[in-house]
Amino acid sequence: MVARLVAAGHQAFIVGGCIRDTLLGHPSKDFDVATSATPEEVKQLFRRARIVGRRFRIVHVHVGRELVEVTTFRASHAASPHATAPPHSSEQARRSQRGMLLRDNVFGSLEEDAERRDFTINAIYYDPERDELLDFVGGLEDIASRTLRIIGDPATRFREDPVRMLRAARFIAKLDFALDPATAAPLAQLHALLREIPPARLFDEVLKLLMTGRALATYEALSRHHLFQHLFPDTAAAIHADSRWDAFVRQALINTDLRIKNDQRVTPAFLFAALLWPAVAVAEARHPSAGPQELALQQSAADVLTRAMRHIAIPRRFSAPAREIWELQPRLERRSGRRAWQLLEHPRFRAAYDFVLLREQSGEDLGGLGEWWTRFQAAGEDEREQMAAAVKGPAPPRRRRSRRRKPESGPA
Repeated sequence: MVARLVAAGHQAFIVGGCIRDTLLGHPSKDFDVATSATPEEVKQLFRRARIVGRRFRIVHVHVGRELVEVTTFRASHAASPHATAPPHSSEQARRSQRGMLLRDNVFGSLEEDAERRDFTINAIYYDPERDELLDFVGGLEDIASRTLRIIGDPATRFREDPVRMLRAARFIAKLDFALDPATAAPLAQLHALLREIPPARLFDEVLKLLMTGRALATYEALSRHHLFQHLFPDTAAAIHADSRWDAFVRQALINTDLRIKNDQRVTPAFLFAALLWPAVAVAEARHPSAGPQELALQQSAADVLTRAMRHIAIPRRFSAPAREIWELQPRLERRSGRRAWQLLEHPRFRAAYDFVLLREQSGEDLGGLGEWWTRFQAAGEDEREQMAAAVKGPAPPRRRRSRRRKPESGPA
């Protein structure tokens, strides 16, 4: 790909995370290319290419089964002899009143492109034609010292795109780097800017943060820099009021990291069920005691999800299973008679059972509920009958007998 761009008279380099990870000895999956060619020129060169994005116009090029992201060199928004506006665009860049970049399609030189990237360790370019690394911002030094440093003035760069604060937490957790003090300083004042990020974008960022094998370390970084409270405000409030919920969230993330390490499946539905459970439990406890427990739980779940989705756009394919996991928790306690067999057939039984185990792992006393269900699943039919019979279930509701009225006799 780089060779074809160069042959067409353009500059082109491999850049970003793949270079960073290779230098650190980590496996790299994604390969990004930076070039002097405009998106339209890139699209003309490659048959399987598509221009995407409005805020940042980039080109997705399919090479075999791989997807390569190609970006045009970007420049500073200040006047520059190299800066050019993209074709068919009436504006080069647009900011919100607080400095957030709403569009950033100002094209420039290679050196300016390096200055426009987020962190120094992500701004190292590789020229495969010359087998040479190009570093204009001190990224190689920061890799050597294992330091995460933002390029330019930290406050300005975080205002341009507040998601960079989340990326900072992700990188220091993923790479086990130290956050440069000057980069960390503005976080205490700017973390509330995350409320301005579209919920759909935050959903994607949460998956990157917590489903890459370093969820616990990421949670610690998010909490340390006051970022977690803007992703899950109700859960953060529950943790602040009762530290036992911090133990629950940590255990959920420990289990997530372990499953990823063991190449086991991790579903976003279970992860969101765990991250929002403290808020659901607190809300349920505040409900009036009168009425069925299931009704209070259902109402609490609905309220928490409604508030959560103001911040993170959790798709229904994940929010609906999360609700089912929550609503099965009290049902798993009532397992006498034929209830246990019926629950085993429920499509969310396994996830709800794992959730019970998670609650017990974090220190909650459920009276041996997890062990009971573990034994019940492994037991034969006779033993299951004995186990179910030994469970004291709630007394069945008494039915009122309706008195039959005698038919009135008709006229003689």
